[in-house]
Amino acid sequence: MIQIDDVVISLDVLRDKFICDLGVCKGACCIEGDAGAPVENDEVSKLQEVLPIVWDDLSDSAKAVIDQQGVVYTDEDGDIVTSIVNGKDCVFTCYDQSGLCSCAIEKAHREGKTDFYKPISCHLYPIRVGNYGTYKSVGYHRWEICKAAVLLGEKENLPIYKFLKTPLIRKFGEAWYEQLEVAVEELKNAGYIPQK
Repeated sequence: MIQIDDVVISLDVLRDKFICDLGVCKGACCIEGDAGAPVENDEVSKLQEVLPIVWDDLSDSAKAVIDQQGVVYTDEDGDIVTSIVNGKDCVFTCYDQSGLCSCAIEKAHREGKTDFYKPISCHLYPIRVGNYGTYKSVGYHRWEICKAAVLLGEKENLPIYKFLKTPLIRKFGEAWYEQLEVAVEELKNAGYIPQK
């Protein structure tokens, strides 16, 4: 592990390769699992603000869940997460004609309807950020449904931290990311990360 400011980063994030392969997985991370996506406190109001914008893209089941419990709930671990349908699908998912699942919020953002991209936990996936008092941890969440992303990342030789440069900057800032790149070069020179 390395540390930049108050953030401890797993070497897996720097060494392992990953590129989402939506053509293979069809956006399974939005519809699999036993809880919604983690949401930061300040994102709850943003989800509520964007709701009228994305409402028509949501399924009837998702609308019913939102009407009953809202856009978020507190899971078994005490974390605030997006509401889910049938114990798995995020309420903000939508599908195209080919069956590809995507985020209605991200779709609205790309169409210029909102400046909110989507929850940072979704943007950062497969990175998960943990909070431990005054420190944060940045780790790699391995999930079988992302096997195609690992294979594509290895084929293209793209480390996770480079694949997720934009959301890492969104979360921690440009200067932090620049320090991360410097640290990676030092780790490569020291032999902790392969040079290729």
